[in-house]
Amino acid sequence: MESTKIICKKCGSIDSVKCGRVKGEQRYKCKACGCQFVPTRQKGKPVIVKTTSVLLYSMGLSMRTIALLFKVSPKAVLDWIRNYARENYEKPEPVGKDVVVELDEMWHFLHSKKTNSGFGKLTVEIPVNLSTGNVEGEGRILFKNYMTD
Repeated sequence: MESTKIICKKCGSIDSVKCGRVKGEQRYKCKACGCQFVPTRQKGKPVIVKTTSVLLYSMGLSMRTIALLFKVSPKAVLDWIRNYARENYEKPEPVGKDVVVELDEMWHFLHSKKTNSGFGKLTVEIPVNLSTGNVEGEGRILFKNYMTD
């Protein structure tokens, strides 16, 4: 095993050795901390992709469409947009006095009517001879009042 001048991603040491190959790329092992890493592999997308996606979103393109363009998940696009907003914009502070409004359900209950007037249901009643299925006579429209307890 030969020693190389590759910097460890975990501890920053330059004392590392070759340690096999992974998916066609050289793997290294740090002698100081034992971390195995591939120095050419990069996590995430480049900054230009992230800023382009934020620009496209601000121009009206949906997050799903942006995700399809850059072959990432819509959640990743959402994270890029949120991170950009946190880094470049300040959250606005409320101006003036704060007003707290609380709606109390008990107040509505106490001030409501105590008597139930019921409700009406419109029904149409057409007498039919059950044995022949013929309609006999005239149809009647009834308004029945159902009382609630």
